[in-house]
Amino acid sequence: MNDAFILLGANLGEPLRQLHIAARKIEQQVGTIQQASSIYSSAAWGVLDQPPFLNQVLLISTRLSPPTLLKALQQIESDLGRVRLQKWGARLIDIDILYYNSEIIAEPNLSIPHPYIPLRKFTLMPLVEIAPTYIHPVNKRSNEELLAACNDSLPVHQLNIAE
Repeated sequence: MNDAFILLGANLGEPLRQLHIAARKIEQQVGTIQQASSIYSSAAWGVLDQPPFLNQVLLISTRLSPPTLLKALQQIESDLGRVRLQKWGARLIDIDILYYNSEIIAEPNLSIPHPYIPLRKFTLMPLVEIAPTYIHPVNKRSNEELLAACNDSLPVHQLNIAE
């Protein structure tokens, strides 16, 4: 089995519902959810003129290879209505592979670890919640250290949502 950290994000429609549906589909189609972070609210990153995002990190165990995992996650995005119109634009659902074991993959359509991990508090805060000491395979720094060094000034808040 392989361990993968997955980031879910949504800011259109019913974002909280979209995150729950995506997590359920991941569990049904991709692998077992070992851990799930709290849900975080954050200002949009990249394209600022859009609604705030809800984000969550999942640690899953999967038998899928990285390219097959990416394809399965993109199919879930599509099934949930994701349309790719604008990079970093508003979306019903976004599912990114952050880490896959400790592998480093650089292919035209797949970069693992996700290249923006060190730059985004909305990614690092939920990662630190469930895997503070996990070492980034390229930077050789823990998620906790990456968060402490992150210059992202956009607000990110952990939500208190009863399951």
